[in-house]
Amino acid sequence: MEVIREPRMVRLVKWISKLFIFFFILTILLTAVVIIGLLYLRSQPLPTHHLQETTTIYAADGQIIDTIHQGQNRTYVPIEQMPSYLLQAAIAVEDQRFFEHYGIDFKRVVGAMIVNVKNQAFVEGASTITQQLARNLYLNHDKTWQRKLQEAIYTIQLEMHYSKSHILERYLNQIYFGHSAYGVESAAQLFFGKSVSELTLAESAMLAGIPKGPRYYSPFLNMDNAKTRQELILRLMQQQGFISEEERSAAVNEELVFIDPEQKKLTNDNLAPFFTDYVRSIVIQHYGIDEEVFEQGGLRIYTTLDPAMQKKAEDTMAEYLPLDRELQGALVAMDPRTGSVRALVGGKNYQDSPYNRAFAERQPGSSIKPFLYYAALEQGFTPLTLMKSEPTVFTYDDGRATYTPRNFNDSYPNDYITMERAIAKSDNIYAVKTIQYVGEELFIDTLQRFGLDRSFAPLPSLALGAQNVNLFQMVRGYSALANEGALPKPLAILRIEDRLGNTIVHVQPEQDQALDSDYVFILNRMMRSVFEPGGTGHRVSSLLNRPVAGKTGSTDTDAWMIGYTPQLVTGVWVGYDQGRLINHNNDGRLAAQIWATFLEGALEDQMPALFPVPEGVVGAYINPDNGKLATEHCPAKKLLYFKQGTEPTEFCLEHLPEPNHEPEALEVPEPSSIWDKFKDWWHR
Repeated sequence: MEVIREPRMVRLVKWISKLFIFFFILTILLTAVVIIGLLYLRSQPLPTHHLQETTTIYAADGQIIDTIHQGQNRTYVPIEQMPSYLLQAAIAVEDQRFFEHYGIDFKRVVGAMIVNVKNQAFVEGASTITQQLARNLYLNHDKTWQRKLQEAIYTIQLEMHYSKSHILERYLNQIYFGHSAYGVESAAQLFFGKSVSELTLAESAMLAGIPKGPRYYSPFLNMDNAKTRQELILRLMQQQGFISEEERSAAVNEELVFIDPEQKKLTNDNLAPFFTDYVRSIVIQHYGIDEEVFEQGGLRIYTTLDPAMQKKAEDTMAEYLPLDRELQGALVAMDPRTGSVRALVGGKNYQDSPYNRAFAERQPGSSIKPFLYYAALEQGFTPLTLMKSEPTVFTYDDGRATYTPRNFNDSYPNDYITMERAIAKSDNIYAVKTIQYVGEELFIDTLQRFGLDRSFAPLPSLALGAQNVNLFQMVRGYSALANEGALPKPLAILRIEDRLGNTIVHVQPEQDQALDSDYVFILNRMMRSVFEPGGTGHRVSSLLNRPVAGKTGSTDTDAWMIGYTPQLVTGVWVGYDQGRLINHNNDGRLAAQIWATFLEGALEDQMPALFPVPEGVVGAYINPDNGKLATEHCPAKKLLYFKQGTEPTEFCLEHLPEPNHEPEALEVPEPSSIWDKFKDWWHR
């Protein structure tokens, strides 16, 4: 039987047809696989990535107090705030076809392969901006096929999930510029001391060249390399039509002004580290913001701190408390009108000891007495209320216990003294008699009204500050005296914004009219006598150039000074961390010296101010020797204030020139100096 063979051409045609059908089907299958794969990738979320951003804390004037970050100093800025020059420079040098490809530039890949083969070495890369972002966000930099495959997948997903502008924005906020600076905003601040939005063409080109080699192209470390790369980028920008030849030439010749890294390091030291810790505690404990968000969430926290006052506080503490001594100190300054914390120092040196002594529990000594005497005024005392100061043994607890207080240096008048004199001399006997008169429980209630919201034992020694409080609480309590009886809520944070600029916390000053303004004014006038001759604060009166009220306090281990004007309340504590005995003839006086020096320096640009006289208060010149209304013949006269209806009515008759001479009330002289006229006008 004869076998009929198909012509060779027919067989070839059939083979080609089958091959065509095979490749056609294969193409359809591959296309389907690609489409399904892309749809799958599009449906899958990208790996979770938390972009670490620097939290910035600002002072009241907008100055940066501190930046908080864990390794990555970054401030995220939207692409709208980046100059077009910077965007163009990044595209020109990193990915010229950024807006044309879909994440992977195959044309560039082929070109790079040819160059590398010719040079028999890896001399040119082909990573696009999207690929670099995928690698920086989700992967390490290992050169393995597995990592490259993952990079390609993440690159495609990025392109499918985000727009080109968003990818460019994320990239410029992600890249590393060396010197612990991440992102273009931190880099602009680091190198040029300005926001990225303020960069010129020359500065933008310089910045865009650094991420290629943060050490090799850093202008701080190798200016020649940095300048060469800047010129390359400017040339590429011109070739790609972003800038003209004239713009390129001007940028090349522009003299760049960099921030001195050493000086920047000095100026960037935390202005107020103890205050920063206080702000941290408020953010986390009071507002419930997670600590990780505080440290890495890019928050912007606006505070009440006054940088000038803070520096004055730091300098004054350093002047009086040298580092070579163990003696420690703390200072708190608060605006009594709003409760705003203006300065806070918790110790001599934060690096040596970050323990914040402004919140340390210590016995306040006699600095607690103004709260007691306010309670006494409400119970009918006046500045002329007399009690005898002499060594006394007090009994309490229904006679089952005794208490024997002592005056400083065992000095006693052994006579009757007024409340005004007891305040000036800080007489302990008078204070304990006062608490026994008003009652310990009522005094504790009064302390609560002054903001000392804690438990106290109802003991006579409470009148002498024998139970613990902290300096911050005491300053707040004194703020009510400086604020006409209105107790302000402490205010350190005004506003918190998230990384996108959304306000998440906004705080307004709050206060409560906790006290009677008439009695507060009367007490304030008495507390001015602390700085008059014979008063416990007289030693620092020469440092003061304005009317002030205040009170000293001391225990065996602590020295306190808290005082105020209508504009500012300041408290100072001096002592040892371990409760060592303090020498009150030397170290014990430092608290008042620190206080006076700081207060005058902090208010040097503000006019002296007086407390307004309430309508329910009257003033009268008194003979301090007998507490009667002074006449023109009395050798000693003192102006005191009283709740209307409680002022003395009996005139002093001891200094009349004739026995039958009718006494005349002392006339207040007309003001002569500008200062006297100002005070007279203020009172009226």
